[in-house]
Amino acid sequence: MLRAIVIGSPGAGKSTFARKLRDRIGLPLYYLDMLWHKSDQTTHTKVEFDATLRQILQKDSWIIDGNYQRTIEERLKYCDTVFLLDYPVDVCLAGAESRVGKTREDLPWTETSFDPEFKQFIENFAQDELPQIYTSINKYKDKVNVVIFKSRAEANNYLDHI
Repeated sequence: MLRAIVIGSPGAGKSTFARKLRDRIGLPLYYLDMLWHKSDQTTHTKVEFDATLRQILQKDSWIIDGNYQRTIEERLKYCDTVFLLDYPVDVCLAGAESRVGKTREDLPWTETSFDPEFKQFIENFAQDELPQIYTSINKYKDKVNVVIFKSRAEANNYLDHI
């Protein structure tokens, strides 16, 4: 494994999984939220984001954490492993809510509330986003190693055995 992407619903624990993976295998970790968001809670332009992402994709090894649906196919072209955290909505909602008020290395500010629109996005993720993710993964399943976790216990078990 030299180039891995970690995708799944917000609140699933992608960043936590990616950090643990980084710590076990030593690959550099890049958070898409850090490429997109600025510390003043504005965003970079799509052109800036895409240029930075392309620079990372050209590197020999990496872990990239984050969904950013419009870039999944591009990342799938470069990765050798994809980790999909496909967890129940209640797990993801609890995960997102639990990080409010906490400083994180994967976001350039501290969330002060659980935004209702963000909550709705998580509630709709399985219906609105997940089918597209599976469609994209299926296009590359013969070229990349696909690992799908249905629970945090499965993900932790995987990490314990690498």
